[in-house]
Amino acid sequence: MKKTVMMSLLVGASLFATDYSKVITHPDASAMIQKDLLAPAKVYTMPAGCITTDPAAIARGKYIFNNLNGKKAKKNPPKGLSRKQMKPGKTYLPGQKIPYKQYGNCVACHNIEGARGAGNVGPDLSHYKENFIDSGARDNYFVFQKIADARIDNPTTHMTINLTTKLFTPREVCDIASYIVSPK
Repeated sequence: MKKTVMMSLLVGASLFATDYSKVITHPDASAMIQKDLLAPAKVYTMPAGCITTDPAAIARGKYIFNNLNGKKAKKNPPKGLSRKQMKPGKTYLPGQKIPYKQYGNCVACHNIEGARGAGNVGPDLSHYKENFIDSGARDNYFVFQKIADARIDNPTTHMTINLTTKLFTPREVCDIASYIVSPK
C-alpha cells in the first residue's frame, strides 16, 4: 500500500513538473494595446444647420444628455431615437438581439437646468446660453467640437470622445449641442 501511494505521489509530482510552456499561449500585448488606443484628437467640421432651435432636436439632445442607455433609459425616447441601435453594416436575423443604444449620461458629470444626476465633475452647464453664447465668450462651434472630441483644447480631458470613438453620430452631437445652448 505504501509503495502504491508513493508511486502515485511521484507520478502526480511529475505531472506538475512537466514543462507546459509550449501549450500556453502568449498573446502579443503590444498589439492588444495598440488596438485599444484612441485615435489622435480630431478637429471636426460642424455640419450646416447643426445647432438649431428645432424642438425635436432639443428634445433628442435632452434625452441623450439625461440617459445612460436604452435598457435603463428613463421614459421612452423622443421621435428619432431608439432604445436599441442596429450596428451599421450588420444584418440582423429574426430572433437575433439588437444591442441597446449607449446614450450620453452627461448628467453623471455635468449639471444643467432640470437635470437629475451627480453633475459635479465636469463644468456646470446651467445657463450656458446666457453665460457663454450670448456673452460671446463661446460660440456654437466650440460646443459642437467640445462634445465631438474635447481633446482639441484639453489633451488631458476625462470627457468621453464621442465622434472619434463613434459613440455618437454627428446628428446626435448636434442634438446635444442644441439642447445645451437652448433657453431652458
